[in-house]
Amino acid sequence: MPLLKPDPTFYPSPRLAMQGPPEKYAFVAALNPPGSKLNDALLVVDVDPDSRTYGQQVGQVKMPEFGDELHHFGWNACSSALCPYAPHPHVERRYLVVPGLRSSRIHIIDIKPNPRKPKIVKVIEPEEVFARTNYSRPHTIHCGPEGIYVSALGAPNGDGPGGIFMLDCETFEILGQWEMSRGPQFLHYDFWWHLGFDTLLSSEWGTPNMIENGLQPDLLLSNKYGHQMHVWDLRRRRHLQALDLGNEQQMVLEMRPAHDPTKAYGFVGVVVSLKDLSASVWLWHRNNGAWDLKKVIEIPAEPADPEKLPAMLKDFKAVPPLVTDINLSLDDKFLYVS
Repeated sequence: MPLLKPDPTFYPSPRLAMQGPPEKYAFVAALNPPGSKLNDALLVVDVDPDSRTYGQQVGQVKMPEFGDELHHFGWNACSSALCPYAPHPHVERRYLVVPGLRSSRIHIIDIKPNPRKPKIVKVIEPEEVFARTNYSRPHTIHCGPEGIYVSALGAPNGDGPGGIFMLDCETFEILGQWEMSRGPQFLHYDFWWHLGFDTLLSSEWGTPNMIENGLQPDLLLSNKYGHQMHVWDLRRRRHLQALDLGNEQQMVLEMRPAHDPTKAYGFVGVVVSLKDLSASVWLWHRNNGAWDLKKVIEIPAEPADPEKLPAMLKDFKAVPPLVTDINLSLDDKFLYVS
């Protein structure tokens, strides 16, 4: 139901968000372990230090089908709803949009009136995702200026291209593919934006057929995984520029833009370099009117006894760090790398 006033959890700036009250509950994806016949679930954890159940699981909702592989879920709405050119100020941040990476099923979960008792209010079946977007394997959810943006790794048959599709933030109807002009983009993983610069950027991993059965050494050693970022006109949904990190930089994954809306920079993590097995973090930024990339962190591989290594690593005589996730603090002062 629309609100008469903007949702109090929508903030015009990161500074104001940091001054707001902290969250009292955290929502955590729980996956079934290999060999298990359990369905995935969304767990509720009490993170209120003043609560008697602080740090404990206080609720859960089980997914209705087996084999979803829950991944990066998100809210139906957030501060992006205050974007001046596409405002949705009266929508409520109430629903979690929870995709199944392997099943291509999307769950809409209501966390009100009691966050300890979340409930599934809608399930978007994979057949509908395939038919209305020609995408599959929904991976990441971002609430944005024109609705809910969903990252998808590939096509229904497991090949490419991957990309972004849209959901209505109130009805959760699928609105179709986001891209109007794709250009050379084929592989896809994460995406983020700089609203003040009308720019969206995306990264690359691999198609579902390249990743679902594990990393394929022949593809990796022949530089077939993602090694580019892509720059898009956010409002016109058109590809503007490809930023190539180099063929040896394989799997350009998690992106974290500056939270300050007046700044046009961010960080992206690279899993591995085929040159020396190092992992790295790159800075994207504006350079003389265009977007550019610069390596700012390199994490070297650790030397190891070749006899203890799998065949693919023996010649390197080292173990790669394999950076998989990064995060940027809300004040843009600290970057966390794992």
